[in-house]
Amino acid sequence: MPTVDDILEQIGDFHFFQKQTFLFLAPLSATFAPIYVGIVFLGFTPDHRCLSPGVAELSHRCGWSLAEELNYTVPGLGAADEAFLRQCRRYEVDWNQSTLGCQDPLAGLAANRSHLPLGPCRDGWVYDTPGSSIVTEFNLVCANSWMLDLFQSAVNVGFFIGSVSIGYVADRFGRKLCLLVTILINAVSGVLMAVSPSYTWMLIFRLIQGLVSKAGWLISYILITEFVGLNYRRTVGIYYQVIFTIGLLVLAGVAYALPHWRWLQLTVTLPNFCFLLYYWCVPESPRWLISQNKNAKAIRIIKHIAKKNGKSLPPSLQNLRPDEEAGEKLTPSFLDLVRTPQIRKHTWILMYNWFTSAVLYQGLIMHMGLAGDNVYLDFFYSALVEFPAAFAIILTINRIGRRYPWAVSNMVAGAACLAMVFIPDDLQWLKIIAACMGRMGITMAYEMVCLVNAELYPTFIRNLGVLVCSSLCDIGGIVTPFLVYRLMHIWLELPLMVFAVIGVVAGGLVLLLPETKGKALPETIEEVENMQRPGKNKEKMIYLQVKKLDIPLN
Repeated sequence: MPTVDDILEQIGDFHFFQKQTFLFLAPLSATFAPIYVGIVFLGFTPDHRCLSPGVAELSHRCGWSLAEELNYTVPGLGAADEAFLRQCRRYEVDWNQSTLGCQDPLAGLAANRSHLPLGPCRDGWVYDTPGSSIVTEFNLVCANSWMLDLFQSAVNVGFFIGSVSIGYVADRFGRKLCLLVTILINAVSGVLMAVSPSYTWMLIFRLIQGLVSKAGWLISYILITEFVGLNYRRTVGIYYQVIFTIGLLVLAGVAYALPHWRWLQLTVTLPNFCFLLYYWCVPESPRWLISQNKNAKAIRIIKHIAKKNGKSLPPSLQNLRPDEEAGEKLTPSFLDLVRTPQIRKHTWILMYNWFTSAVLYQGLIMHMGLAGDNVYLDFFYSALVEFPAAFAIILTINRIGRRYPWAVSNMVAGAACLAMVFIPDDLQWLKIIAACMGRMGITMAYEMVCLVNAELYPTFIRNLGVLVCSSLCDIGGIVTPFLVYRLMHIWLELPLMVFAVIGVVAGGLVLLLPETKGKALPETIEEVENMQRPGKNKEKMIYLQVKKLDIPLN
């Protein structure tokens, strides 16, 4: 009996229908970009200082320039290591008293300004920006700066929960229904976030967006790969990531045109409502229908695919079966990921690399948003280098292999972070080049770990292995905001030092993995255990794949 892949070879595995479906679903990858890294613009932190009642009136009466006003009224001005003072402390002075003069008004209160008492910003802050962000609206600075970390961590918590549960939900209720539900919830929660009256409500709606947005992104990817033939899945997956990069470029332009966070959030969310048209444009996956014994519906969709592709139906269509062979199935267990030596090594190295990819990718973007001169241009330039990263993968994976390009990309990312630490500020162009090299390296590493993860596990635990290892990506996203924003308060370049170390270590660990170029996907644990010993006799050791009976626990 033929499988779906056998049928696709005859009716077209990447013809008109598949290309049309890819064009329909690919924009969803672009709209995921503002949720994944939108913190750069939504949470932009401009220069700020305490609002001191009476200062504006005194400045107007004396005719001060802005520079003079800051010099007379803001503590710690001009000292690079006194950012906390000038941003989070103010002189405990009544600026409304009439005895203050226009020439150095504080001279009559103390011979040395350092002797004047300082206090917190009780009346809010003044922000040097023409637009707004969640930072400026909800005053997420100084003692409240941790709330910005929490905002980005919340969406990553949502990513983690959504990614862990989506496999079961999509297998239980179908790809199309889950995709439409996640799109609707994502769109509604995004709009509600744009009109949130308080930080708490904004945080709740951002968490909800995280729960469904990555899940929807993954379901769209699953649908695309299930519609195409086996030989095209890898290429389609890479181009799906390229559409995400296009979303980054568009985000930079939209954020520049709309510097107010509420309008920005609304603008990047509204296109999601258009994706509800998938109800009429995108069919259910025939692979899923066959797995649920809904062969009649699957045959109707396959006929539709054949008609769109201008192909004739094969005579054996009525005898469809799932891609997996019928018979007893091995039930995967978490212990299978660490029970044998090679699989255990693969699991730890892959988990670390997923974590590293998320930390460096999101961390470099966040650091650029805080340390860059022009956040819009810096974001745009660094996003551009993701295109050559994708094409470099396409060119190298089937020629050089997976292991060496993957290891080198991690090491390049780490080395670029280290170089940025020591490049002086007056060589800004060189810093931008180093940042782009780091972004290109970690983008390649990110896409490589997605590709290789499935190639290092036997069939019966492959999905479980990908699920468990990739969950470290979202855990990395949870800790990254705290890592970046808290360490930058200690030293602006300290996060880059951390990124450099974990990037280089990740590259070194990749070299311990076997090369998978030109190898069929392993079917058994024994095949995985002998992947690095192709020319040697297999170890005289038997790895049992235990068959477990599916007995209800009641």
